[in-house]
Amino acid sequence: MRIISILTALVVMAVLYGVVIERDRLLGFAGVSTPAESADPAEAPDSTPAGTAQTTEQAAAAAPAEEGTVAVIARHSTAQEIDDAVLLRGQSQAFREVDVLSETTGRVISEPLPKGSAVDAGQLLCELDPGTSGASLLEAEAALAEAQAQRPQVEARVPEAEATLAQAEAQLEEAQITLTAAEKLSESGYSSRTTLASARAGQRAAEAGVRSAEAGLKSADSGIDSLEAQIESARAAVARARTEVENLSITAPFAGVLEDDTAELGALMTVGTRCATVLQLDPIRLVGYVPEADVARVSPGARAGARLVGEQQVTGEVTFIARRADETTRTFRVDITLPNPDLAIRAGQTAEIAIEADGAMAHLLPQSALTLDDDGRLGIRAVAAGGTAQFLPVSVLRDTRGGIWVSGLPDRVDVITVGQEYVTDGVPVRPSFEEVVQ
Repeated sequence: MRIISILTALVVMAVLYGVVIERDRLLGFAGVSTPAESADPAEAPDSTPAGTAQTTEQAAAAAPAEEGTVAVIARHSTAQEIDDAVLLRGQSQAFREVDVLSETTGRVISEPLPKGSAVDAGQLLCELDPGTSGASLLEAEAALAEAQAQRPQVEARVPEAEATLAQAEAQLEEAQITLTAAEKLSESGYSSRTTLASARAGQRAAEAGVRSAEAGLKSADSGIDSLEAQIESARAAVARARTEVENLSITAPFAGVLEDDTAELGALMTVGTRCATVLQLDPIRLVGYVPEADVARVSPGARAGARLVGEQQVTGEVTFIARRADETTRTFRVDITLPNPDLAIRAGQTAEIAIEADGAMAHLLPQSALTLDDDGRLGIRAVAAGGTAQFLPVSVLRDTRGGIWVSGLPDRVDVITVGQEYVTDGVPVRPSFEEVVQ
């Protein structure tokens, strides 16, 4: 029974093969002509009016398809000059971000500000208990005032010491004159030895008076220097105490928004404890990384546009281009600064960035016209001069709502938009051209 089923299946397969695959040969063997053979081209009526010639496109559309010819839809495309752009992906970053830390120790005595609050430059974020800081400042200021009050008295000693020195020098000069006169009189026998000895003693006393006056003047100068050092020390103590008091009030370094709540009321803060994190989002920065092949096309001040998630589009300008490539990716960092007055752009959003570069000739084509060749290259299928399909590689310049801009094609080209996936290089095609307004 099984053998009969197998034989039946083989017979059916042979009949189907003969009817479908070898149909023309069977009809010829039976003496029946096909419609294509019975048609006489000479008897076909001439539908073209006299004196009128069909265009190449009309002839291609009206002519019967030759064997192996594939019908496709194509369009005429002409290159246009567009502003070229360097495309990259990046993300938004805060223009400035800082953790505001405590510079002293104390307990928080101010109510916390909620995260997301807008703050101005210098606005109070955390206030600490002053403790003894105020008393220390008063004590330092009092010591400074006392030292400054002693200055007139100390400075007055200098003129007194100078006057004493001048008087001692005058007495020394007088003693020297007296001694000289006594020595001459003693040599002539007109003066006694007692007078000469008294004159010499007077000179020595005058010299001692001069040395004492000089020591007094030096002491007065030293007193002034010591007082100045004392005053400077008192001023430094006042500055330290005043800084300690100022550090009790922790303020915002610039205008921005709070990324988190400020320190809680009653929390103990030490040196280095975080009070709050402040972000400046206006202006905001977009950060991307450009391949080394395109970095030469980017210049500071160049206009740049970006599309964020949610189709939000923004514009700015290039403000920074890295001079050193990333060691891992071999790309260069590029910063784009743009205004953000309503804070609609948040830090960390993904962005598709296009940086303005020199113009280029490009074709605007639908994305569906793109295809790949056997080597994986991106390109399009075009209608060659001989009416055959031809693969042409392209480079994508820009993706827009109206289509995709590509370069690498001739100025005029017939692009296959439908059917390009069913043909390869050299396959005959019969294009039907669509009208496109570029």
